[in-house]
This record gives sequence, C-alpha cells and structure tokens, in this order.
Amino acid sequence: MTESPAHTDLWPAPLATRAVDATVTVPGSKSVTNRGLVLAALAAEPGWLRRPLRSRDTLLMAEALRAMGVGIEEGVGPDGTGEAWRVIPARLHGPATVDVGNAGTVMRFLPPVAALADGPVRFDGDPRSYERPLHGVIDALRALGARIDDNDRGALPLTVHGAGALDGGPVQIDASSSSQFVSALLLSGPRFNQGVEVRHVGSALPSLPHIRMTVDMLRAAGAQVDTPESGGEPDIWRVSPSALLGRDLVVEPDLSNAAPFLAAALVTGGRVTIPDWPERTTQPGDALREIFTAMGGSCELTEAGLTFTGTGRITGIDADLHEVGELTPVIAAVAALADSESVLRGIAHLRLHETDRLAALAKEINELGGDVAETEDGLVIRPRPLHGGVFHTYEDHRLATAAAVIGLAVSGVRVENVATTAKTLPDFPALWAGMLGSAAGATTVSRA
Repeated sequence: MTESPAHTDLWPAPLATRAVDATVTVPGSKSVTNRGLVLAALAAEPGWLRRPLRSRDTLLMAEALRAMGVGIEEGVGPDGTGEAWRVIPARLHGPATVDVGNAGTVMRFLPPVAALADGPVRFDGDPRSYERPLHGVIDALRALGARIDDNDRGALPLTVHGAGALDGGPVQIDASSSSQFVSALLLSGPRFNQGVEVRHVGSALPSLPHIRMTVDMLRAAGAQVDTPESGGEPDIWRVSPSALLGRDLVVEPDLSNAAPFLAAALVTGGRVTIPDWPERTTQPGDALREIFTAMGGSCELTEAGLTFTGTGRITGIDADLHEVGELTPVIAAVAALADSESVLRGIAHLRLHETDRLAALAKEINELGGDVAETEDGLVIRPRPLHGGVFHTYEDHRLATAAAVIGLAVSGVRVENVATTAKTLPDFPALWAGMLGSAAGATTVSRA
C-alpha cells in the first residue's frame, strides 16, 4: 500500500443528526466521458459530448488528446442548451507529452491512440501511476507492431513512437489485473489496419461491465464488435476495421459516484433520489440497487430517477464484487456500521488501484475501532463500536467518500485530503453538505 502523503487539511466529516431527505444530482460518468472522448477523437467527423464530467481525470484526457492534435471546444450543445464539448478529429501527431495524473483510463486508453500518431508521444504522471500495471497494453501494442520505450518496466513513464498507423490483428493479453487493458485495445481497434482480436489468457477478468460499456459505445459509433456474449468464443473480442461515426452523445450520471449518497439514506434511515438514473446501463454502479437493498433498504426507479430509502437498520452482506470492485470502499464503510458480519469477495485486483484499497480500508477502519481483516481476495468486516479519528485517503477519491459515509454515524471523523475526490466528483464537500442540509454541523476545513 502506498503511504498516504502528509496533508495538513482535515475535513470534519459531518455527523447526521436526523434522517436525510434529499435529491442529489450526480455529475456525468467518468467512464462514459473518457470513452466518449477517445471514440470522438478517432471518428471520421466531428461529434458532441453533452453533460460531460469535468473532473481531473476527464480534463487530463481532453488535454492529452489536444496535445496530439484533436480539437476539443467547451461550450453549450448544438441546440444552445446545456454544457457540451465539441470534438473535432484531426491527424494525430507528435511530439507530444501526456500527463496521465493517476487516471487508469488515460494511462491505458491513450497509448494505442498514440501508436496511430505521427511522431513520439511521451506519457508521465503522478508517482503512484508508476506503480500501476500497464504491461498488458505495452506488450499487446508491441505484438501488434508498435515501438514503445519503457526501459522494460511495464509501467510509466514511457514513450510511444507513433508511425501514423498500426497493422493490428490478433493478440493475447493477461487482463486479470485490469479490464482496461481489453478496453484500451478495443477502443482504437477500428482504426488499426486489420482491426484487432483480443484474447484474454489469464484468470477471471475483473469489472466486466466496463468492457460491456466499451463494446456498446463502439457499436453506437458504427464499429462491428464480436464478443463472447454475442456468440463469439469465450474471452475473445474482435473489432473490425472501419470508420467511426461522430456522435451526439449524452453522458449518463456516474452511478458509482452515487454510492456515498445512496449509502447516506441507508445509514441514516432516510431517503435520497438520484435524478436521470437510466433504466438500462452498463455502468457497474447500477449494482448498488441490489447490494444496498440486500443491506436493508429499498429502492424505486421512476421517471424522477432512483429513490433509495433506508430503514435505519443495516444488515451485513456476503457478496462477490469482482465485476463491481470500484463500489467496494463505500460498501465496506456501510458494512462497518452494520449489525452483522460482512464478507466481500472477488476483489484482489483492488490492490492495484489508486492505492491498495483492501489494505487501506482495513487499516483506516481498524484505526477507528473497527474489526476488518484482509483475505486473499477481499475483506471480512465485523462491526464494532467506532470512534472518531483521522481517516487517511492515500490520494484515493473512493477512500475519501467512504470516510464521509462513516462520519455520518460516528462523531469526530476527520478526512485527510478530501480534495482528492475531485478526481471524479468535483466539489464533493458541497454536494455532501447540500444533501445533509441542516441535518449536520459545519463542514469547514480544519488544520491538523
């Protein structure tokens, strides 16, 4: 686990003094926004992204594409309403430098794009980004004909020497550490001369909903994609070479970022409505409806959105979160407040995310008086009376929102570097305070 940097800013997580009753408009999906930007940049004609997420990860993606020559204009939509980005494809070029920050989508989705550019594209990022696995993309691109300098690290920093095109074709990868390895190759696959055939040869793939999201968005942009679900061979995805259409894409709310707000209804025995929750979606966050219902709440999906209602009682859960691992931190926070034991399984890959999320959750909840044990592939959480203290976040946005959930029921929780939530959820403290209204105390930042 990466050590949490020393931050002096400590955010006192508001304690809820009554049940919440709020409507929270969650910003757009990071996963959809960044996939939409890549597909629009590779299209044969300009396109629009409406209601995109403006966060650190998505702005890094936009700046990276601009550095390679893509035009991205920020303004209002073609009908004159709502925030939108107009994406104008161009011939990709280097030399260029890409700052990935600590964004998995940027560091993994853009090297295949850079292989299509004329000239070198250098990738660098935050210190933690050097520790995150990238070998699946690097090795695959080399097998497909790309030239990449990474000093044999299989990680950042690296330089992709673009040749203006890539032959493509069949390639084998082990994507068991990140489904983004598969998505990265599929997104650029239509622009490869032979398309791409990606064969996964490792253990079970995590986060399959994210691959389904990639496939659906490719098909909506005019690509032909064969998948295991559509009658293809197991663990093989094929994308045919083709031109991509410029689209007018409306970005869905980020359902994973709805997790702490829905958890607030469960923890306080209140009610929270998330507008514009889609009836059908490939977002992993949609699983929150089933998971939080199993933990003691109820939900209703109407034209107004998803309304989740808690009873004030939280029940432990035994759940395999392999496909929805990003939801784990908030689920673990809720489980720490439950009346019975929880077992969260299938999430060993979380050790390779923004930080080692399993180790971080166990350490931080235990330091508040909890009883969390790591297993080979997850966590066992036995509820104990919790007390206040500093909850370290390790530059991980989902650790910060998990701490806020615990703070609803535990007085004196102070969250280190809550600003890290800007990675995917801009101005989280204001959204949190708005949800709580007069049900909580002050939300100002204190000094350690």
